[in-house]
Amino acid sequence: MRGALVFLAVFIVVALISIAVPTIPPGLQIYEALNVPLTQYPVGGIPASTLIIAVFNGVIYGVIAWIIYSIAERAMKKEKTEAPASTQ
Repeated sequence: MRGALVFLAVFIVVALISIAVPTIPPGLQIYEALNVPLTQYPVGGIPASTLIIAVFNGVIYGVIAWIIYSIAERAMKKEKTEAPASTQ
């Protein structure tokens, strides 16, 4: 559950940053690899291409953060369970 919250927090932050700076990789590169033309059609006052790039970046960086969090959390649990056994 906490991993999903980490994903969501990172997604929102990175998406907002990507709206301001849409050239942050890899969102723009993925968008261009799909051969979709850039459009300035406004969606809520923001160009549609910029929103799509922001979503790509948010998802990618969110998943990376979720994986890192999950690995760190698992390592912490393992460390806590091994600590009492080694003191006896």
